[in-house]
Amino acid sequence: MSNLTKKLLGLPQDATTDRQPAETSHGEPARQTSSTDAAADLTGATGVGLHDAVLSGWFQNDTNEVFRGVPVSPADTVVDVGCGDGGNSLFCLKRGAHVTAIDIDPQVIAGIEARLASVAPGMFATRISNGNPLPLADAVASRVLCTEVLEHVDDPQQLLGELVRIGKPGALYLLTVPDALQENLQKHVAPPSYFQKPNHVRIIERAEFAAMVTRAGLTIEEHTQYGFFWSIWWALFWACEVDLDKPDHPALAHWTEAWRAILALPRGAQLKQQLDQFMPKSQVIVARKP
Repeated sequence: MSNLTKKLLGLPQDATTDRQPAETSHGEPARQTSSTDAAADLTGATGVGLHDAVLSGWFQNDTNEVFRGVPVSPADTVVDVGCGDGGNSLFCLKRGAHVTAIDIDPQVIAGIEARLASVAPGMFATRISNGNPLPLADAVASRVLCTEVLEHVDDPQQLLGELVRIGKPGALYLLTVPDALQENLQKHVAPPSYFQKPNHVRIIERAEFAAMVTRAGLTIEEHTQYGFFWSIWWALFWACEVDLDKPDHPALAHWTEAWRAILALPRGAQLKQQLDQFMPKSQVIVARKP
């Protein structure tokens, strides 16, 4: 998961200094908001973004789905590859699943270990790995999560192969990458380092994403998009020249309030869906291993 989810869920950011804030892919100022708080305050971009994500299918408390179509229960073994802040891992751990959180950054793993231990000691494991290979045996996971990671790696097909290897037959997969249209928008407004290592090194078109997942041997159950709100927020953020940890600027505040008002319209949900399809922040694939 990318750092944008960290911001969305109000969780601590990693301390790595060579990453642009563009790697935060749901991004807004940090706020102490639980990923399981369905009645989250909608103050500021954090709250509006979380509400928007829940409307898109994320963090469904009533059905225990980390994303629509991916329920999690105590019977599940979850592997979260590129776990980042651990928002997805925490959601799954709170549903009683055993969780293995994996990230390339030792500082990230150190941070997530403390948060997971505060929820369910003894029900999780952590690993430091670049995914080549993953330090896990074959067919160990019933749920495999890999969100906002493939755009960072040199060989996404290799990583997908590893994800398939560790899944049990019938395992569900939750995969996301930034959408190509908004990435091309960011090319015009973001600093050059947004598209340099260790940030994004490729733009993945929708058809290409689906082909990559199918080629790895998975069966796609849903391919959708979400996050138009963040596509515009990020474009404005670069122009405002404010710090991501405290992005106080009238332009960002006005856009956030406008989006909150849009969602409250009688046709707000329909408009959100249409705009999410047109220029989402991210693509989402839910897939299954045969």
